[in-house]
Amino acid sequence: MQRLWKPGIFLVAVLFSLPIFTILSFVVYPSSEIWRHLTDTVLGEYLVNSALLMLGVGIGTLIIGVGCAWLTSVCVFPGKKFFTWGLLLPLAFPGYIIAYTYTGMFDFAGPLQTWIRQVTGWGVHEYYFPQVRSLGGAMTMFSLVLYPYVYLLSRAAFLEQSVCVLEVSRTLGCSVWSSFYRVALPLARPAIVAGLSLALMETLADYGTVSYFGLGVFTTGIFRTWFGLGDAAAAAKLAAILLMFVFTLVVIERGSRKRAQYHHTTNRYSALPQYRLNGYRACLAFCACFVPLLLGFLLPVVQLGLWALETYDYMVDKSFIALTTHTILLALSAALIAVVLALFLAYGKRMLKSKTVTASIRVVATGYAIPGTVVAVGVIIPFAWLDGSLDSLLREYFGVSSGLLLSGSLFALMFAYMVRFLAISIQAVESGLGKVKFSMDEAARSLSYTPTEILMKVHLPLMKGTVLTAFLIVFVDVMKELPATLILRPFNFNTLAVRAFELAADERLADSSTAALMIVVVGLLPVILLSHSISASRVGS
Repeated sequence: MQRLWKPGIFLVAVLFSLPIFTILSFVVYPSSEIWRHLTDTVLGEYLVNSALLMLGVGIGTLIIGVGCAWLTSVCVFPGKKFFTWGLLLPLAFPGYIIAYTYTGMFDFAGPLQTWIRQVTGWGVHEYYFPQVRSLGGAMTMFSLVLYPYVYLLSRAAFLEQSVCVLEVSRTLGCSVWSSFYRVALPLARPAIVAGLSLALMETLADYGTVSYFGLGVFTTGIFRTWFGLGDAAAAAKLAAILLMFVFTLVVIERGSRKRAQYHHTTNRYSALPQYRLNGYRACLAFCACFVPLLLGFLLPVVQLGLWALETYDYMVDKSFIALTTHTILLALSAALIAVVLALFLAYGKRMLKSKTVTASIRVVATGYAIPGTVVAVGVIIPFAWLDGSLDSLLREYFGVSSGLLLSGSLFALMFAYMVRFLAISIQAVESGLGKVKFSMDEAARSLSYTPTEILMKVHLPLMKGTVLTAFLIVFVDVMKELPATLILRPFNFNTLAVRAFELAADERLADSSTAALMIVVVGLLPVILLSHSISASRVGS
């Protein structure tokens, strides 16, 4: 059985790296007239808009995430206990849903501008109001829902820091602010950059928000080129550029550290210093934490709830229940397969201790950095070719047609989910396995346990919490995934995310609220679990 483990890992790595190599192969593909037209007209716009969007979101998520993480880690002010976990709640909101919600609230025909015109008597063009559907609006939307990535990892890093270095900085005359800026912040840098990278990758991966706002970026360009111009090769070239964009981001993040080390110099972990804030400082700290939560979660949830109450009678029917059932079953299946594959890969890496196995798993784990649009293009091209080849063979020799056996079924969609989200399960399972001592493996082998029995009877019971966390995160990510589902779903098969997008695209924002609210409610469960785990991460908690 153990001899089959290594070939199995290589097979999984080859299968799930197929979309990546498919996309990269189009870099050297001969240029078509459509591609030359794209390079002459819109490619520059895609590059500039994508870069500006990343810059704005990066600044926004850093300011909100790092600032709130430091305040909730070492400061005492009213509402701190609530904010420690409440600031994670916007993570349950997909970017496209919050974009639809704010557009409905703040657009020209929305309740706020309508009220302003009624009160003041102003007409069109007689007052200024910021445009929600703009590049700046997209930056704001993404910052409000993606800052929890930076907050989550930054707070974990601050909580794990040794109090000794902070105490030494204070004895050397550093103020609270100086101690944060010169000591705590550099020590937390790897975690902050990791959170920032996740936020920027999610920004590049988004399709719903940028499409609804009418922005020219790579994800919208891929859709327009494929479905509007009918050129799959040109769409794949755009996907290849976006893929290199993402890989460049990963390389820069890793290369920026170079040989810098971030180890603590002591094993003493006493309670972190708690700076009690009073007066206007306490008020400022409360506002700094409350405003992101208000704008990123509370206000959109209230608006969605009001719309859902208005449209409940005709939107929640048998078709909505069937839609919800399809989505949940699809997400459950994807999460279960991802966890099983992650257990197979992670335990194989632990058992075999091979550099080639480790490299193979790293290839599989790059999938999360790849936008869903790129994954979908990389899946549909080889699957469509295989369908065509199989259909030709069956027609020639047996006189029957196989149809779209791979590219037209849920198999292609499930495969794309594995490429995209398997990395999440692998990371979670590896962290759980890392807490199990190797002596337990040796003891199990001395009792003649096979590798499968060791995994199932020894490791799995010890890492139930980790496996459950991996399962829930993949489950929610699949429910929120839009571009891959939009491209690869079979005919007459919808999910909540696709339904919300379709209704919003038709300007039926209130009608989209029931599907959107269901996604948000389901997404709250892993967010709550994450908040509990992060609070317990401090040694001695």
